Formats: sequence, C-alpha cells, structure tokens
Amino acid sequence: MFINFFQELKSADIPVSLREYLTLMEAMDANLASRKVEDFYYLSRAALVKDERHLDKFDRVFGHVFKGLETVEDGLLAEAEIPEEWLRNLTEKYLTEEEKAQIESMGGWDKLMDTLKERLKEQEKRHQGGNKWIGTGGTSPFGNGGYNPEGIRIGGKSQHKRAVKVWEKREYQNLDDKTELGTRNIKMALRKLRQFARKGAPDEFDLGGTIDATARHGYLDIQMRPERRNMIKVLIFFDIGGSMDPYIRIMEELFSAARAEFKHMEYFYFHNCLYDYVWKDNNRRWTEKTKTWDVLHTYGNDYKVIFVGDASMSPYEISVPGGSVEYFNEEAGAIWFQRLLDIYENAVWLNPISEESWRYVPSIQMIEQLFEDRMFPLTLEGLDKAMAELRR
Repeated sequence: MFINFFQELKSADIPVSLREYLTLMEAMDANLASRKVEDFYYLSRAALVKDERHLDKFDRVFGHVFKGLETVEDGLLAEAEIPEEWLRNLTEKYLTEEEKAQIESMGGWDKLMDTLKERLKEQEKRHQGGNKWIGTGGTSPFGNGGYNPEGIRIGGKSQHKRAVKVWEKREYQNLDDKTELGTRNIKMALRKLRQFARKGAPDEFDLGGTIDATARHGYLDIQMRPERRNMIKVLIFFDIGGSMDPYIRIMEELFSAARAEFKHMEYFYFHNCLYDYVWKDNNRRWTEKTKTWDVLHTYGNDYKVIFVGDASMSPYEISVPGGSVEYFNEEAGAIWFQRLLDIYENAVWLNPISEESWRYVPSIQMIEQLFEDRMFPLTLEGLDKAMAELRR
C-alpha cells in the first residue's frame, strides 16, 4: 500500500524523493503515527511535501489511495460527537421524537458497521431521502445531509456533527500552483526575487561580531552592522481599464504584495500598449502624464521590469503609428517596447488570461514575441517562473 502511495504521489507531479519515503517508513517503524489514519496523514504530509503548492495534490492522492480507512482507536471503539444544536438545511428531514427514538435503537457501532458492509455490497445506484440505502437527505445511518444519531457520513459537508466518520477532507485548494493568486500567495512568490545585502548606517546589533571582537580584545566590544535588506529594484507597469476591468482585484493584490516585498519599487499605468507616456494617478491621467523617455532615463538598467496586462487589443495598436484607441500615437507601440527591452535585460510580462487562450489572440502572440517568450500566466506557477527568469 505504501509503495503504491509513493508511486501515486510521483504520478501527480509531487516532487517526493526516495529518501523522504524512507524517512516516512522509519517514522512508521517508530510508531509515530500510532494507529490513527489522521496522525498518519499529518506525518506523511510533513515527511513528503516540501512545498505548500503541492498540499492540495497531496490531499487528493491521499484520499484516493486511502479512501475508506478511518481513525479507529483501541481496536473497534469510536465515539460520536454530539453538538448542542442541530444544523439544518433544505434537504433535512424533520422527525418526531418517537421516530428519532426508533432510529437510535439500531444496535450501536458493531451492528452499524456490519450493516454498512452489506449495503455497500448490495447498492448499485444513488438514493435520495430514503431510510435504508446509502444516500443523501434521508434517515439511513449512511450518507450525507440526513438525520441519524449513529450515522456514518460519506462525502459532502457535515450537517449535524454527529457522524462517526468523515471521508475525504481537503483544505488547500487555494494553494494549488494552477490557481489564480491571492495576496498571500503573491507575496510568497515575490519573495523568491530577493538579493539581500547590508547597506546603510550600522544600526543593527551584531551578536556574532560582538562575541568575536570581545574574545579577541578581552573586553566587551559591542559591534553594530547595517540592516540586511532586499536590494532588488523593480519597475512595474500595470495595464488599466477596458478589458482589464475584470482583473482589478488581482491587480490590487499584486500591487499590494509588491509594495510590501520590495523596498525599491516604482510603478506606472498604461492602457493596452506602451506609447510615449505613462501615468501614476488614474484620476489625473490626462493632466499628469510621465513621458516614457523620462522613465527610461530615470531608472537604471539594474531594475527588474514587470508588465501586467491581458495583452488583448487590436494588432494595429502594437504595430502601426496612430493605432492607439485613445489618441494619435506618432510611433508604434512595438517601437516603445523595443526601446524599453533594449535597456532592461530582465523583463517579463504577466498575463491574467488563461494560458490555453493565448494562441487565439493575435495581439498576445505579438507581445509574447516582442518579449522573447517571457510571458507568463498570472498563477502561482507562472509567477514562480517569472521570478526565476528575472533572477537570471
């Protein structure tokens, strides 16, 4: 079973090594998981998963391989949790006290388990609202969404909190590396673009240096040092308005995360394509413009450049003068992109549109070609790849 578990994890693209598997087996030999499936779940997750992006994949594999195994302490004993209140929904069935008393007299845990085994052998289809078969919304002791004080819940969300068992629990869907990002995940991904250095006034206590200096000099010699900071400089351009309106939330989260992670960060807005000016305040975009030439001559080539946008527009907006939908641009957007890319060696484009759709949009293909295939989807996996590209 454990070999199959290991192989299933590998098949799900979870980077688990043989050494980690052997570590898990050593922990099992030491009885660290006792006899609880729940304890084995946490133990195996800690031993085999080294990146939280893979936690949801791990849960899916674990549920597939060990489905049906549950926590049973002291051989055959299990206790049902009884809350103070019943939670009810539309599928619940309201029973009289007499009916409830009849259900409670079924015979306890051993009888319940024997009956479940027989039902699993006999049942061939889904049932709703019944009193015998495994289903939903009924009075059978097996299933989900119904009422039975000695029940076993199979799938779904708990309604009454009195089921003896709960099958398949997943808590990490939002960490999957294919999902769109949240602020927390963005911060974690951006942290990979780090280059620490100690620079500035010596205002931080240096414990190691103090010990070394004291030992050498024979008296207490306090040493100070500059604070260790991330010295990476980032220049971000955000596409704003029009087709980018559905992505306002993720843009705000990316902006917030970048401001928190990078001490040296500058940002500007543009619409669809880069032309001869950009801006920093959308409410004053027509009156307080910044010339693109000024940006290129103000921020040195040691800045890492990130463009964020869907790159979805008319191809003319990129390729010809006057292609802008807002004013007559004297030079094509492609020329401005090329000027920028000639200065900044490390530049990427983050696209919130699903990568599978890129090939159907000519303008996306044009931008991707200008950026020499350095366009990445705005997912955790895509952001990781973008940060790796900027570190080169």
